[in-house]
Amino acid sequence: MSNMIKNISIIIFIAGGIALASCNKDFLNTKPLGEVSSEDVWKDGPLSEAFVTGVYSRLGMGGFDEQMLSSLTDESVFTHPGRGIDIVNEGVLNPSNLGWTNGTYEWGSMFSGIRSANVALTNLATATFDNRDLNDRLRGESYFLRAYYSQQLLRFYGAFPIIEKPYGLDEDYTIARNTFEECVNFIVDDCDSAIFLLKGKDLPRGRASQLAAMALKSRVLLYAASDLYDIPTAKSKSSVLAAYSNPELIGYTSGDRITRWTAARDAAKAVIDEGTGYKLDLSAPVSFAEAKKNYISMAMGGGSKDANVDAAAEVELIFERGYTADKDEYAGQYVGLANGPNGYHNWAGNTPIQQMVDDYEMMDGTKFNWSNPAHATSPYTDREPRFYATILYDGADWKPRDKISGNVDPANQVQTGQYQVGSGNIFGLDTRQSSIEDWNGSWTGYYMRKFTDPDPVVVDNYVRQSIPWPFFRYTEAVFNYIEACIELGEEPEARDWLNKIRYRAGMSAITESGSALRDRYRNERRIEMAYEEQRYFDARRWMVAPATLGRKNVFISVKGTLKPGQTAPSPYRKDETRYNYTYTPFVDIGLEDRQWLDKMYFRPLSRDEVNRNNKLVQNPGYE
Repeated sequence: MSNMIKNISIIIFIAGGIALASCNKDFLNTKPLGEVSSEDVWKDGPLSEAFVTGVYSRLGMGGFDEQMLSSLTDESVFTHPGRGIDIVNEGVLNPSNLGWTNGTYEWGSMFSGIRSANVALTNLATATFDNRDLNDRLRGESYFLRAYYSQQLLRFYGAFPIIEKPYGLDEDYTIARNTFEECVNFIVDDCDSAIFLLKGKDLPRGRASQLAAMALKSRVLLYAASDLYDIPTAKSKSSVLAAYSNPELIGYTSGDRITRWTAARDAAKAVIDEGTGYKLDLSAPVSFAEAKKNYISMAMGGGSKDANVDAAAEVELIFERGYTADKDEYAGQYVGLANGPNGYHNWAGNTPIQQMVDDYEMMDGTKFNWSNPAHATSPYTDREPRFYATILYDGADWKPRDKISGNVDPANQVQTGQYQVGSGNIFGLDTRQSSIEDWNGSWTGYYMRKFTDPDPVVVDNYVRQSIPWPFFRYTEAVFNYIEACIELGEEPEARDWLNKIRYRAGMSAITESGSALRDRYRNERRIEMAYEEQRYFDARRWMVAPATLGRKNVFISVKGTLKPGQTAPSPYRKDETRYNYTYTPFVDIGLEDRQWLDKMYFRPLSRDEVNRNNKLVQNPGYE
């Protein structure tokens, strides 16, 4: 009976609709209430703004996906095998098997972002809403985003087809790659357009700004001046690149490098002059405690409520991907869960390797050296402050464990070793033999601390954090300026700015010159920018990847043996008055078999893309 009544009601409704339509033809022209036509979008300022907001979507989680770009470098290794990172690091990747590829740089994803930016730019040119200031801002943001997505293509793949319009149906979509130089010029022009249109505009955090466009321009010009993209230099260092028949796709085949370094210097200095860094006006090193706080505070980017974090450090951010606790955006809010110790019921994702740990200086500015008995006996003593703000190591103080794992560790210390208790040994709570979780731990003996909110209220396993991802921060522009000054022979200026960064980090001034200054600069950039997606590109553009990224991973074995007459504390805690600890580096023999092949300077274009567009020329080593 109920179905019959429903059917009768439907018939009556349809009949009534037909009768209404016969009386009023305008009924057929009614617009859907839940949809907006594309034409109407560009007649309304807020709707146009909503469209441009959508263009940001290809930024994804920034660098905070579970698998981070750091694990394609000598910063970290990804703990969980079988997800495609090993294919990249072992040099097995090819056009038919790209391994792990993130949507923040995947070829098709970037072109989707570029297309959206082109739609905005094309329609904003003829938009009819009556707000010139808003139109300028939206065009400025669109130019910036097109430049950013283009920059992602350039630094991962080399030259790309420059597309400045949205394609329609039934058009010829095949298009050749432009030259590398043309792509650099295109991106710089877009940055200049964004700088002009966004000048003086006050935008919410997370949206493009004049300074963000300047920072992007600085990065692109620095890369363009580097060894990898100067074809004569690249050919002299790589037989694979020397044999490539289309060098114009991967660098400058001619031109003056001094001119390129000068452009890079000037672009970086413009950012420095326009922006404001965090505590870069010091004339002497700060204390150890202040230096550690400085670095943690910058990593938090104003997103932590911890009492020991300086919220004012958010001034360091130029362009970021922010998060709010009331919106579950997964990876960006679960950094602690994805990377933290398994003894806190976390996943140990991108764990530091020993090579990264070893490159942190001693507090007196000297290099750490395993051949030094004092260093080898106590490798985590007297290291520079940024080490303690970035790395969780055996015995490091961390969050209250009882909030998630029970009262098993009142000392709240990371445990990545094996310790004598009575006549036997126990494995630490944060090892892969943990009594809490015996599978989800670090292989390397370390965990990532940077970007994890230290606030004890934030229990990483289930509380979302609000730490932003730094696409651009002021210190990167300072490093860009330092590097360009070094390459131009302006060493006093380079040392002055490099020491400003070191003073903020509690480190003494450097005095080197020549190649030694370049080496100190490169290590300083490596340490300061750890986990910020810098190392992947720096090692390539400097063409030091064979000696850095190509190394086998080194892990650490920590063992604690009771001293004669001593008994183990219960529960266990690190205690050097009772234990003798030994630290033994060893080469990874099972997780990844890393190697460097020169084809890895650039990612391959996928077989599908080449099949769709037969004008695309493949990158060197993948033909």
